[in-house]
Amino acid sequence: MGGQLTMTARPGGAGAATAATGREIVIPPGGCTGWHFHRVRLDAVVLTGTLTRVLHDRTIEVHTAGTTFVEPAGIGHIHLGHNLGTEPVVLHVTPALPVGTPFAIPAPAPAGAKQAACRSHKPSYLSADPVEAP
Repeated sequence: MGGQLTMTARPGGAGAATAATGREIVIPPGGCTGWHFHRVRLDAVVLTGTLTRVLHDRTIEVHTAGTTFVEPAGIGHIHLGHNLGTEPVVLHVTPALPVGTPFAIPAPAPAGAKQAACRSHKPSYLSADPVEAP
């Protein structure tokens, strides 16, 4: 995903199968997420930078600092995010994931869309193991 991922657990009750969590995603200038989808709805806030998203139907949405967006769940909502700016994009996202569930699932580009040409990176956003926030 071209960036760092941190996750902060929110109180969810003892033994809860799912827990509301907040994750910080950092996409460096020139970085992108690659095509992917989520198993659950994801609510996001852009804390810094400008995120350009390409959606499954090839529409483009641009989100600046202070704006929010929702990524619906399911393979029908494949998308990718680019940081075309000069400062890091920092997102705070809130998914409700069952414990041990990967955050995002890589997917091929939708029909008619180009494959992502991202910087090489370790896709830490696929990890089911959260990185605790400092």
